[in-house]
This record gives sequence, C-alpha cells and structure tokens, in this order.
Amino acid sequence: MSTMFADTILIVFISVCTALLAEGITWVLVYRTEKYKRLKAEVEKQSKKLEKKKETITESAGRQQKKKIERQEEKLKNNNRDLSMVRMKSMFAIGFCFTALMGMFNSIFDGRVVAKLPFVPLSYIQGLSHRNLLGEDFTDCSFIFLYILCTMSIRQNIQKMLGLAPSRAATKQAGGFLGPPPQAAKFS
Repeated sequence: MSTMFADTILIVFISVCTALLAEGITWVLVYRTEKYKRLKAEVEKQSKKLEKKKETITESAGRQQKKKIERQEEKLKNNNRDLSMVRMKSMFAIGFCFTALMGMFNSIFDGRVVAKLPFVPLSYIQGLSHRNLLGEDFTDCSFIFLYILCTMSIRQNIQKMLGLAPSRAATKQAGGFLGPPPQAAKFS
C-alpha cells in the first residue's frame, strides 16, 4: 500500500511539473507576443462592451439595436478565432512534448496499480482507468487515468494562479462545450 501511495504522490508531482512546463512553453510561444496581447485586450474590451449592451437592451428593442449586437457578437467571435489560431503553435509543441513524456511514463508505470478508486468507473471509461492492469478489480487505477485527472484539474489552477486564464467575461461570451448557451437566441 505504501508504494501505491508513493506512486500516487509521484504522479501528482509529475502532473504539476508537466503543467508548469506546458505553461512555460505557452508563455514563450504565445503569451509574451504582441499579437496575443493585442488580441486578448480586444476580446476583453469587446466582451465587456457586449455584456453592457445586452444588459441595457429591452425586449422591445428596435431592429437596429439587435443588428448592432449581432455585429458585435460576430466581431467577438472572429477575434476569439484569431486568438485560438495564435495559441495553436504552442498546442502543437505541447502535444509533441507530452507524447514523448507519456511514452516514457507509460513504460515506467506499465502494469502497476497506482491508486485505488472509491468507485467502479463507467464501462466506457474502464478501458482507460484499468489500462494495462491485470485482474478484474476495476477499482484499481492505472497511471494514465490518474495522470489525466490530475493534469485536467491542476493545469487550470496553475493558469489561474499565474494570471494566464481567460477572463470570465471572455469565457462567458465565447460559450463552448461546457459554457452557457449563447444568449443571442432570446432576441429571435
């Protein structure tokens, strides 16, 4: 049990280190560039401006007002797309580094139970959570599953601590997979 605990702590440490490495690469390739700074400032400004306009508009707003908001949303969407394109080069570099690191870590932790899950994962997740482990105890956790969970939570917190996370206003306006639904539909 003590080796499992040591492996778990080691994986959390590895996750913190790789998250810091990823943010360092992103800072070198993206965050310190003038283009990124300009686009980020523009997105922040447009998000706040759009949010204020949406708060002041009423249900009986004229067609002109609605068109202005739609144009503003389109402009914001285009700037968000440009911002994503600027970040793309760091994504490729990070992907390359992580692929190399994953191969190394997978060979180190191959076949080792690194943690015990307090639940039995859903059947479609068991392939990842029980990867390369012997036995039928699906509460056994493999390296890759624990690493992914740690990295997903740790990297976002590191971004917030370093002040590199996107602002709430920009995230709210951009929407996304887990974001709120777009509010443009309420004017239709």
